[in-house]
Amino acid sequence: MNETYLVEETDQSKRIDKLLSDVIEDASRSQIQGWLKEDYVLVNGKAVKSNYKVQAGDEITWTIPETKPLELEPENIDLEIVYEDSDVIVVNKPSGMVVHPAAGHEDGTLVNALLYHCNDLSGINGVERPGIVHRIDKDTSGLLMVAKNDKAHESLVKQLMDKTVERKYLAIVHGTIPHEYGTIEAPIGRDPKDRQRMAVVDSGRDAVTHFQVLEQFEDFSFVECKLETGRTHQIRVHMRYIHHPLAGDPKYGPRKTLELNGQALHAKSIGFEHPRSGEWLKFEVDPPEEFTETLEYLRSKS
Repeated sequence: MNETYLVEETDQSKRIDKLLSDVIEDASRSQIQGWLKEDYVLVNGKAVKSNYKVQAGDEITWTIPETKPLELEPENIDLEIVYEDSDVIVVNKPSGMVVHPAAGHEDGTLVNALLYHCNDLSGINGVERPGIVHRIDKDTSGLLMVAKNDKAHESLVKQLMDKTVERKYLAIVHGTIPHEYGTIEAPIGRDPKDRQRMAVVDSGRDAVTHFQVLEQFEDFSFVECKLETGRTHQIRVHMRYIHHPLAGDPKYGPRKTLELNGQALHAKSIGFEHPRSGEWLKFEVDPPEEFTETLEYLRSKS
């Protein structure tokens, strides 16, 4: 059920996340920031950022997402730890693993595995997402950084907001792209026709993806994508937007595609400044077997 608040003169120029934390009982500022990020909060019918300063007469509407209390249990699930110290863990997440528990995925997640591996994860994102600074989709494989304490968490989040974290992905997309390099700059928000999907929409948040074509095949291209921003499903939405959707993508791609267990997308490398030492760290992992076998298949046909 939608709720509405009309901004008064006395609220003029307040940050929207601060204002709503005062208006909505039992909602923390970090929760509200999450709702803003997921477009559960709109101002005059449009999505805004957490630092938006409200104006008298603004109509704020919000829908509080349903939450299901979760009792997180540590699970002895194999984890490929690429790097670990007292502040940060970098893991190579396999395709098919959900990052954190949610409705329909209460166990078997990366968080369940992390809780078994260590008991010192940051608590900023609450009990349901301990240590989670950013995430990658269930069927996307590759590198993810996790914070082991709140100070590290705040540092990594700030680096993401400042766009200083380097994130590169490998993808197989439909069609032959006619140029070697490209940049997609198009805002992403909830698809007004399907709230379960994201889309390029005028009211969305700024989103920038750079790409380089690595190989061309008869009906597909092998590309490397570099994220400047990190919107939900960004690469999947942006590649669809330029008419080169990811192979195997069940949500944004065509039905007739390569036989894959989800989209052909791999988080190849990640680089960031260590939250305590300030040292620049960079890690890289090869794509999983299914991805490389698909590439070999396409090469054999070309």
